[in-house]
Amino acid sequence: MGDKKIMLCKFIGAKIRYYRTISGIAQHGLSQEELARRSNLHPDTISRIERGNYNDSIPLTTLVDIADGLGIDVQLLITITEVEKRLMNWN
Repeated sequence: MGDKKIMLCKFIGAKIRYYRTISGIAQHGLSQEELARRSNLHPDTISRIERGNYNDSIPLTTLVDIADGLGIDVQLLITITEVEKRLMNWN
C-alpha cells in the first residue's frame, strides 16, 4: 500500500477514535464495543481501523456504518481539510 493510502487509513482511524471518544462525553465517550454494536461490526474491526491496520483500504460501506453508529455524517471521516493536509505533510 502506498504511503498516502497508509496515511489516509491511519488518519481516518484517528478521526473515528476522536469522534468515538467525544460521543456521549458525559459518559466518557463510547467504547469500541459500543460503537461496534451500534455499527453492526465486530469490535476487532473498530480496533483495527482505529489503529490504521485494516487491510489495504476501508470499504465505504463500513465507514457509513461507523458514521451512523457515531451519529455523524460520513463526510466528517473522509474529508481532509487544508489544515489537516498541512499537519500530515500531504503533498
